[in-house]
Amino acid sequence: MRVPVDWLREYVEVPADATGVDIAASLVAVGLEEEGLHTGGVTGPLVVGRVLTLEPEKQRNGKTISWCTVDVGDANGTGEPQGIVCGAHNFAAGDLVVVILPGGVLPTPHGPLTVSARKTYGHVSAGMICSEHELGIGDDHTGILVLDRRFARDAETLARLVPGTDAIPLLGLDRETVEVNVTPDRGYCFSVRGIAREYSHATGARFTDPALALAAAAPEATAGGFPVQLRDEAPIRGRAGCDRYVARVVRGLDVGAPTPRWMALRLTEAGMRPISLAVDVTNYVMLGLGQPLHAFDLATLQGPLVVRRARRGERLTTLDDVERALDPGDLLITDTGGDRPVAIAGVMGGAETEVGAGTRDVLIEAAHFEPVTIARSARRHKLPSEASRRFERGVDPALAAAAAQLAVALLVEHGGGVADPEVTDVGTPAAPAPVRMHVGFPSRIVGVEYTDTEVVTTLEAIGCTVTRDGDLLTVSPPTWRPDLTTGEDLVEEVARIHGYEHIPSVLPTPPGGAGLTHAQRVRRVVADVLAGQGLSEVWSAPFVGADRYAALGLDVDAELARTVRLANPLSDEHPLLRTRLLATLVDALRRNVARGVRDVGLFELGLVVALDGPQRSAPTEDVGVHPSEVTLAAIRDAVPPQPRHLALLLAGDRERPGWWGEGRRADVADVVELARTVGEALGVPLEVAADAVAPFHPGRCARVTLADGTVVGHVGELHPKVLAALGLPERTVGGELDLDVLTVAADVTVQARTLHTFPLAQSDVALVVDEHVPADAVQRSLRAGAGDDLESLTLFDVYRGDQVGEGRKSLAYRLTFRAPDRTLTTEEVSTLRDAAVEAAAIAIGAVQRA
Repeated sequence: MRVPVDWLREYVEVPADATGVDIAASLVAVGLEEEGLHTGGVTGPLVVGRVLTLEPEKQRNGKTISWCTVDVGDANGTGEPQGIVCGAHNFAAGDLVVVILPGGVLPTPHGPLTVSARKTYGHVSAGMICSEHELGIGDDHTGILVLDRRFARDAETLARLVPGTDAIPLLGLDRETVEVNVTPDRGYCFSVRGIAREYSHATGARFTDPALALAAAAPEATAGGFPVQLRDEAPIRGRAGCDRYVARVVRGLDVGAPTPRWMALRLTEAGMRPISLAVDVTNYVMLGLGQPLHAFDLATLQGPLVVRRARRGERLTTLDDVERALDPGDLLITDTGGDRPVAIAGVMGGAETEVGAGTRDVLIEAAHFEPVTIARSARRHKLPSEASRRFERGVDPALAAAAAQLAVALLVEHGGGVADPEVTDVGTPAAPAPVRMHVGFPSRIVGVEYTDTEVVTTLEAIGCTVTRDGDLLTVSPPTWRPDLTTGEDLVEEVARIHGYEHIPSVLPTPPGGAGLTHAQRVRRVVADVLAGQGLSEVWSAPFVGADRYAALGLDVDAELARTVRLANPLSDEHPLLRTRLLATLVDALRRNVARGVRDVGLFELGLVVALDGPQRSAPTEDVGVHPSEVTLAAIRDAVPPQPRHLALLLAGDRERPGWWGEGRRADVADVVELARTVGEALGVPLEVAADAVAPFHPGRCARVTLADGTVVGHVGELHPKVLAALGLPERTVGGELDLDVLTVAADVTVQARTLHTFPLAQSDVALVVDEHVPADAVQRSLRAGAGDDLESLTLFDVYRGDQVGEGRKSLAYRLTFRAPDRTLTTEEVSTLRDAAVEAAAIAIGAVQRA
């Protein structure tokens, strides 16, 4: 919310020497976050000048420029006329204009522009004669700002227009605007009225509520006003979509009348573009008081206005010329007895009833709409507006008549219209519910000792009515504070107004607890291990499209059957929740490669969503209503399984080349080893066997299981077609493991192990097995037969050739033995080795190679 300081001064007594910085600091003290300070953006010598001579000169390119001499008084330091080239032609010799001299700075969309003397069109132009657009005070950039015309009706100002006079204060370019960020619970601060009230709370300055005088001046409702009916067949939480509707009529309006300069300037400072008198008046009232208004062309309305919910199939073309399909949840303004929609209540009006050039009579709407209804309609139609932004945060229901009165008065004064004596005011808003609170509650919650008087005085200062019965307070919030519904809300107000700086900073004492859960420890161990292996952890958004399943070579129909579809996706291209991490991790890999990173190792720990049946819909409850146990059970039942997975990808070199060697590309063995390393860190023995599943190459894919056969996941080299479809580097390898399965099996407790000091004994053995027998099966059988004294087992050679025969391979292992209590003899080592070989022969038919 942008608040012009001059406008703020009308509502609250801001000290004359207070700057925008001072005002912003005061507002921050009561919880309003400062967004910025704004001025006209023009600095340096900007002065009034009188055109002495103007000589048109036609150029070779066909353009005609004006070579001017301009009297700028003593502002240029010499008193001599200033020579300036100008391309506009809407002024003449003798006119008073605005001149920016060399060294001055003008705001532009591309940043500040410093003006300098430069040669152009054969002359040295020492400055610029400015337009409204160049000065940032209007949209007209077709011609020069001529001060004689701008102040034609202001004789006093015209008398002060002397060449050399500083034009910055003259044009209001020194006026400050304070911008604050309004939190969702403080909707009343979307107005100068609300900000002025907060400044008063912060500084004690006297606040004058403009709505009080306007409400007193507003005429009472009459029986002959424009007929309005409030019908809501589907109220939310028992609250009607509209509980008050004020309608005022102004006849004989000159819609072409110009918006007063002061009003246009305030609108511009507040961040809104002046459009026309009728629109500008409604916007001005909204910014000043916080009550959104809407103006209808009275001639286009037929019969009574009816405020009701939309019917299925109804459509409305809104002011932005978009035809919109209406939803039964939308609240509408309709005419002809409720048959024709003319506006989406609180969001945007319809094109058919728009005030246009031929409008003579207007109907001003000032209504109070239910916040949730307006918020849902604005989001449903992707149509945020200044009105909906205020209604969805809560507008003061007592403000409608005052806002309508101000709008009517401004239209009559500046548009030449006549206010219709008949007034419509229907509906009775419910009074804010009183809140009961113990007077010592703020002290107990905040930790600051507030006296009873401080608590009561503070609540009354923000507009509450407080009655006391012993230590129990009954607090009736003001109509502009719909957010005050609980004792905790009132406590926050006491702390805020009394001053956050008075709340002491006390370090809390952490309670004793169990520390990290088992699952958290598992995730930390896995992340630490993979980071230690040189991989980088990433996070990828969990949204995908069906085309990603096809790119991964999966069965699209089968994947879609277990995929959750989002009701309101962030992107229409990604409406599904991922069923596997690799579906989104590949995007991170592709992005890194696209930015020139050739050797990449990534991993992600994240949730996937996989249906175990049809997607079930969950019941909903209104905001603020605690669901019943039955509803909660139905919601939980509708939530699909969300297992946590681990995915990893490697591309490029695993060992980089250099003076030490040629390096090595990442291959399947690397991801197998990473999976094993994770298992070892968790104390979970993992077994690996060949497999063929998408998205991996069928000959370079491995299934990872627990010892009991439970599948943990798959690792391998991605299929070449997958790499081509996704634009990934060739021979990319990766894998995906079910971390929940590993978590159940993991033992991450730290156990000390005795270090044995007796010597090692090593023995090598080469076993010949069939080609299809995996090395993992050979190792398991050797370990099983070697006994407890086997300390390590290492595969150091693989041989295929004539010596072992076709379809066979030789695997050479080094067995390392160590006994905890003695030095092993040669005979003992040989016996242990032979037992291991015998176990391998029995289990997989291995034959020891001579």
